[in-house]
Amino acid sequence: MTKSINLVLKAGERLFVNGAVLRFSRKTTVELMSDAVFLLESHVLQPDQTHTPLRQIYFAIQTILMDPKTAAPALNLANQLICAAQLAFSNAEILNGLDQVALLTETGRHFDAMKVVRSLYPVEAMIMSNNSVEAASRAA
Repeated sequence: MTKSINLVLKAGERLFVNGAVLRFSRKTTVELMSDAVFLLESHVLQPDQTHTPLRQIYFAIQTILMDPKTAAPALNLANQLICAAQLAFSNAEILNGLDQVALLTETGRHFDAMKVVRSLYPVEAMIMSNNSVEAASRAA
């Protein structure tokens, strides 16, 4: 038996466990006493939030965890998006992170891969804003 995990959830908050969606009507504490694939609602990215390459990768990996029936095509999509991002970015921090994400997804550590992707969001935002400023100055 593995160590249990206690999750404190607010009223109305959703928890995604092994592909099932649970919603709690009042504040509660849930103890997961065995290995389970879970996501807290605060970690779930909505489709309309996938406006950058890293967010698209995150969404594909998230899909693997949330819908086990579509894990194979979602993993294939995640790998394609990672490869495309590796070609699009030249920033060393992002490229190193993408290498780590590829390895983590390859070894089935999807939640850890999502954490790495989330950690790269600020770098991506800086790159995207710099590119926008440069494009605007060229157009002026």
